[in-house]
Amino acid sequence: MAVLRHDTVPIRVSEDIVRVRRIVREYSIAQGFSLVDQTKIVTAASELARNTMEYGLGGDVLVEMLNDADRRGLRLTFQDKGPGIPDIEAALRDGFTTGAGLGLGLGGAKRLVNEFEIESKPGDGTRVSVTRWK
Repeated sequence: MAVLRHDTVPIRVSEDIVRVRRIVREYSIAQGFSLVDQTKIVTAASELARNTMEYGLGGDVLVEMLNDADRRGLRLTFQDKGPGIPDIEAALRDGFTTGAGLGLGLGGAKRLVNEFEIESKPGDGTRVSVTRWK
């Protein structure tokens, strides 16, 4: 699998979430994603960026444009050094929240992409990688 282009975007303040959305949209257009697929990956990016900022106390996202034989995609890898997620299974359930949200962020993001991976240890941060293929 070849990485055709990539950017690392810091996520520290709410304006960074807007920047992440813009870059992910630009990459998805460059990859030839349909409007529906653009909306799905941008929505997932927005949810995960917000989680990175609010719960992970800030971090970064690596945005990668992929080419794998006959398909093209985008991979987004969010990394933070926050408190971590003590129960990933619970965090993925709709309605689960440790804040004031609706509890749809992680589970909703997972439904919007083709591949979803999460690693987290309490006290050691969280890494979420999502990929959407065209």
